[in-house]
Amino acid sequence: MIVQNTILNTAVVRKLIILAVLAVVWQAYSMWVDNNLLFPSFKATVIAFWDAMTSGELLFRTWNSMKLLVLGYTTGVVAAVLLTVFAVSYRIGADFLETLTAMMNPLPAIALLPLALIWFGLGAGSMIFVLAHSVLWPVSLNTYSGFRSVSNTLRMVGQNYGLTGWRYLTQILIPAAFPSVMSGLKIGWAFAWRTLVASELAFGASSGKGGLGWFIYENKNQLELAYVFAGLFTVILVGLCIENLIFRSLESRTVKRWGMSQ
Repeated sequence: MIVQNTILNTAVVRKLIILAVLAVVWQAYSMWVDNNLLFPSFKATVIAFWDAMTSGELLFRTWNSMKLLVLGYTTGVVAAVLLTVFAVSYRIGADFLETLTAMMNPLPAIALLPLALIWFGLGAGSMIFVLAHSVLWPVSLNTYSGFRSVSNTLRMVGQNYGLTGWRYLTQILIPAAFPSVMSGLKIGWAFAWRTLVASELAFGASSGKGGLGWFIYENKNQLELAYVFAGLFTVILVGLCIENLIFRSLESRTVKRWGMSQ
């Protein structure tokens, strides 16, 4: 009983159980529908996923998507850092950030795709621009809100120790605001990943190098629904890996170690 409770208290085990239950429900529902052209089974999806992976096509598509994602996400985060530093340093900067965020944050990144195609042409530049837009505003907003929520006590402690400028920012403001910064980074990542797949569905392949969205679109046109689900399955797997391997590891080494979250 003690061993069983210990196993169930492990988050990874609990999540694997949830995934197993969802897979069983998926398989049962597909058997009830009994139409692979409408809703392929979990087994058929796994077979299609394995076939696409071993042939190298799905790996190639995923690699193309991830390259664009990293470039767009990094560009958006760097722009957000610069904008937030400007906002916390000057009153006009805060007004500038609040005004731009109110204007641009509700604007779907995919809506800028036609303009991006005109400005940057049919290539990676358009995708990076759209991804950077989807990342910039949530990261800026959350980071700025985190800086504003830093208590006056911590601010005075930093001032009493003679911290100013960059040292004050890195030793007082950033650690205290890091939970909000992490939330912004995670939201920005989710927005970027969704925007990338949606953009590839509409944008297509760039120089014959389509990503996961294009993989899904191609197989939809060929009525290969199992491969469409395999593409969607890959999108989910990438999201789970990024969330659990990168963001959770970063949280455990920062905000959890600092006692700022459970």
